[in-house]
Amino acid sequence: MKNVNKDTLVHSIVDKTELAKKDVEAVIEAMIDTVTRELSQGNKVTLTGFGTFKVSDRKAREGINPQTKAKIMIPAMTVPKFTAGKTLKEAVK
Repeated sequence: MKNVNKDTLVHSIVDKTELAKKDVEAVIEAMIDTVTRELSQGNKVTLTGFGTFKVSDRKAREGINPQTKAKIMIPAMTVPKFTAGKTLKEAVK
């Protein structure tokens, strides 16, 4: 399994669409910025077939420091979450 980073993704899209590299980079950056902004406002972003980005609230909980074995409190936090859509799930089976 190889790791596909943003640059690899850009080159793949350029090859597939023949769009200019700078245009593809701008679209990917705009998408990342838009999804980030929507999630930071508590909104959900759904790309039908691909998946849904949303925020999830984690409750505060007790944890254990693995080095000292001391009990610590892990605070409540809001985290991003991605749920794969049906088409994506079927494609990776």
